[in-house]
Amino acid sequence: MRNLSKFVAVISFILIAGTALGQEAKFGHIDLQALIQVMPERTKAEADYTKQVQELEDQLGTMQKELESKYSEYIAKRDSLSEIVRSARENDIQELQQRIQNFQMVAQQQLQQKQNEMLRPIFEKAQTAVGEVGKEKGLIYVFDVSGELGTVLYRSNESLDVMPFVKQKLGIQ
Repeated sequence: MRNLSKFVAVISFILIAGTALGQEAKFGHIDLQALIQVMPERTKAEADYTKQVQELEDQLGTMQKELESKYSEYIAKRDSLSEIVRSARENDIQELQQRIQNFQMVAQQQLQQKQNEMLRPIFEKAQTAVGEVGKEKGLIYVFDVSGELGTVLYRSNESLDVMPFVKQKLGIQ
């Protein structure tokens, strides 16, 4: 709530200062997520990410089949095994279960990191283009109106939608 009060105070100050100087305060807005969705780089990054997910899922499937096989073999022969052999096989199965859990955890972390690495340059390119358009159009601020919460509580028709200009700058139809 304090941040909202500060935000309103800053905007009010800018509007008052702009009016006092006889200049019109100009604001713009863009749905940054919608822009990212139409960028060709996102499609390639998404394909690369999907490929990596598939590779990890295949590896996990192989590990799970190995576990199922060992467990089925153990169950079938359990009663005929000596105590030492039974204990060794139980330990093997438990160790494999632990390796699978560790693999899943590390794989999720790697996928998250990879996704961030792939998307970072796309977001940076989009933000750079938004900044350039904002300067070209003489805007004081460009607000991102992505998502349900967005960063704007009110938007009049006087706010300039910079999406067409940013798409043009990026060469997107």
